[in-house]
Amino acid sequence: MQTMVNPTDSTPAATDHANDHRAEAKSRFSKALDEAKAGVAELKAEAMEKSGSYKDRAGEKGEQLKGDAAAYGEQAKAKAYELANDTKSKTSEGMVALSKLITDNVATVDEKLGVKYGDYARSAAGSLEKNAASLDEKSLEQLGDDAREYVRKSPGTAIAIAAGAGFLLARLFRRR
Repeated sequence: MQTMVNPTDSTPAATDHANDHRAEAKSRFSKALDEAKAGVAELKAEAMEKSGSYKDRAGEKGEQLKGDAAAYGEQAKAKAYELANDTKSKTSEGMVALSKLITDNVATVDEKLGVKYGDYARSAAGSLEKNAASLDEKSLEQLGDDAREYVRKSPGTAIAIAAGAGFLLARLFRRR
């Protein structure tokens, strides 16, 4: 049976008993505090492990996406190069066809408008054939270099040509 100690009691037995309770309370509090600290440390370690795992997975996914983007970029570059070569080839074929059409109709121009205009038509047909051959012979890189050089030499003319081409393309696509 426990005896109740009056807190106002100042006898040595009561003081010892109160000190024992305080020591026990301090001990329990210290244990609880130590357990809480251990729990926090354990949670921190677990959180660090999970965050490291997430970081690793995010890094792997990022690298995978980066590789996919590079692959798609290379595919797009190859397709653009292929389309540019096809366009260059078709442009050259169109120029040759136009040249032949003009050449086939030069006799009619001579009859209806005169030899002077027929000579202009022959000259235009010859220029078209020459430019078509030059276009076929050059690579896309050479054509790009030529275009850059032309723009450096005649920026005003280049802007006017670009504006005219843009206008024609806009009208062409607006009708469809």
